[in-house]
Amino acid sequence: QVQLAESGGGLVQAGGSLRLSCAASGLIFSSYRMSWFRQAPGKEREFVGIMYRSGGLTSVADSVKGRFTISRDNAKNTMYLQMNSLKPEDTAVYYCAAFRPWTSLTPDQVAYWGQGTQVTVSS
Repeated sequence: QVQLAESGGGLVQAGGSLRLSCAASGLIFSSYRMSWFRQAPGKEREFVGIMYRSGGLTSVADSVKGRFTISRDNAKNTMYLQMNSLKPEDTAVYYCAAFRPWTSLTPDQVAYWGQGTQVTVSS
């Protein structure tokens, strides 16, 4: 069955770094646009960024530009989110999500979700 498994979350101090991984199985990884969303307590689930199928084009939310970087390794069926200069407001559950081609990049169009990994940034 299709599974997206996030890992790498944890507790860090403000200004620190974390690297999240999303390991996919049960699908042709290169056929999907891979993305990250996050959801903080009491907040809407929000788009963080996406890595397109080519592996070279990315788009990230304004709130994380200059701090977060997305990459993917199709050979390993894994997507990464490198998070630097973390802030307390980055605290959230981070979700891996896969989009099929030509869909809108909205939560309702996600083909597969991971279960999420907790990132907590202390001040």
